[in-house]
Amino acid sequence: MTAELVRGQNHPLPQVRLEIRVSAGTPVVAAATLGDENGTVHGAEWVAHPGTPALPGLEVSRQAAADHRLAVDLDAVPDAVHRVSVLLALASADAAGPFRFGAVAAPFVAVTGLDGTEVASYTITGLEAESAVVALELYRRQGAWKVRAVGQGYAGGLAELLADQGLPQAHRLAGTVQEAVAGGLARSVSAPSPHTADGDRTRQTAAPALGPDHGAGAPQVTPGPVPAASPYDPQGAGGPQMPGGPIDYSHPRRQHAAPPAPAPTAPPAAPGQPAQPVAGDATGWSMDERLYNQVWGMFEDLARTAAAYRSAVDFAESRMEKEIDQALSDPRSRIGGQGDAAREAARARHAQLVAQAREALDRDLAQLAAEAAVVEPALPAAYARWDNPVWHAYRVPMEIPMAVRLGDLRLPEADRIRIPMLVRLPLERGLWIDSGRSGSLDGSFADSHERGRLALETAVAHAARLLAVYPAGEFTVHVIDPAGAGTPALAPLVRTGVLAAPPALGAAGTADVLARLTQRVDLVQMALRGGAADALPPGLDTSQQLLIVNDFPHGFDDRAVNQLRYLADEGPAVGVHLMLVADREESAGYGPLLDPLWRSLLRLTPVADDHLADPWVGHAWTYEPSLVPPGSQVLHQVLTTVAAARHSWNR
Repeated sequence: MTAELVRGQNHPLPQVRLEIRVSAGTPVVAAATLGDENGTVHGAEWVAHPGTPALPGLEVSRQAAADHRLAVDLDAVPDAVHRVSVLLALASADAAGPFRFGAVAAPFVAVTGLDGTEVASYTITGLEAESAVVALELYRRQGAWKVRAVGQGYAGGLAELLADQGLPQAHRLAGTVQEAVAGGLARSVSAPSPHTADGDRTRQTAAPALGPDHGAGAPQVTPGPVPAASPYDPQGAGGPQMPGGPIDYSHPRRQHAAPPAPAPTAPPAAPGQPAQPVAGDATGWSMDERLYNQVWGMFEDLARTAAAYRSAVDFAESRMEKEIDQALSDPRSRIGGQGDAAREAARARHAQLVAQAREALDRDLAQLAAEAAVVEPALPAAYARWDNPVWHAYRVPMEIPMAVRLGDLRLPEADRIRIPMLVRLPLERGLWIDSGRSGSLDGSFADSHERGRLALETAVAHAARLLAVYPAGEFTVHVIDPAGAGTPALAPLVRTGVLAAPPALGAAGTADVLARLTQRVDLVQMALRGGAADALPPGLDTSQQLLIVNDFPHGFDDRAVNQLRYLADEGPAVGVHLMLVADREESAGYGPLLDPLWRSLLRLTPVADDHLADPWVGHAWTYEPSLVPPGSQVLHQVLTTVAAARHSWNR
């Protein structure tokens, strides 16, 4: 059965020798790029286009046409290739021709076997000003190939598209392609009649569902993509962004002088069985980076497979309603029980479609669950849960990791699968631990004092993790607790001696800490802008600074509030970060003055809560904080080790 894909949906490929058929309403240029695991195209020799139509395992048309057939042999592409992207670009160069896909019929793309059997198809809807589009991509995942419907358009044309894939001198190659097709436009195949086989193939995708109000800083999740975070990577360095902002779900890349060590490889899979997952088999220059990218890939896969399932169920329901309406609109169907038979037939087809979608979802979830089972135990301390045995062998690191784990993400379709929520380091946004009322899944978290206690304990766990993943002397924590209400929760930080100073109390203590950190931001900014980073005052602590503020806005006057906003806006760029424990409703008296502050922070909660919105595929992810198991001594042990290392460093 043909899989009719929607944007972001993927489908396994049953064979490696394929044909990609393109049907458009106007002559278009068909091309394809070969990308590595990050999707990067490293040179013009990785692009098949009318001027260079054949590459190993790939052949495209030699001229612009309304219909195309591209030949693909995935076994013949180089081993370094992990993505084959199919590109379409408008070819008309005269004033009378279309300059945007929004002015022509939606292109239709199908992946078929060599015998013409259709494997998957995709109608590229929603294009407006774009003149080039990535239609599909064939990608390798754990040794198996899949096809993904992309539909990413570019108003800047082929040059912008190629540049986005990392191709050097993209504009020059785009010009070469246009030159190659310019002489062949007159020979282009005329547009065919509208594609009507099996009915109208154009499907309208449902508008992304908006997540619940997540206040100031919910991640927006990378797919992307989410992508896309990606709720997953709310830093903006390869992850989800705030709703309405750009989303970049590409994997982050590091530059090193030495070549990477080879990634682990899975043993050959049994015939007809999926490849066995292996921890660290993603791309990367170190095991740290490979595991980070593997977790990223798991997040993307879960986002896409859940989106595909929801889309398939929506399609089945809309199709059933349409069939029932059509049956009831015909008076003849109301005679002799024909209407009842039509309704039963529509419901049976609906049940069949939903069952097929669920079968595909269960297959993908089983593979993800197997991957999570091998990845979670292999994670380093920075990425691991507090109950992971890796913490019992904890040693203060010598280098800063790529990211730190702040919790887990899950979706209702896959409640048993937890994806680590990794945030890039150094932090690029402050954190807000919301102590206000929230949509906690178990109905708890009602009492205001209990909410405040849980929120501060969560903040302490996050701060302890940040202290633990930085080398000795490279991370300093300050605490403002104006009323002293957080003394019990702050005890692990105070008793072990990892704080820069005892928690600041009262209005005077608050003003002193804020003044010192504000001055530090000013000094570092002036030094950097003046190109005199080595002229900082002697004794200035140049380590990363974290300020934990409990029970905000208690103890803050207008000057202190403005200083806090300044630290939230300007601090991250010069190594000063904010962790705010607050109930937004308690600061309602400030009106819109604090709205920019809340928006600048990443909102987290001390209990499981559906508040991380993913505008890429419309998911509202359930976030679960990374907390220390009740009764465990791991936090005290880790902080004691950190304090000893700091003491040795400062001597």
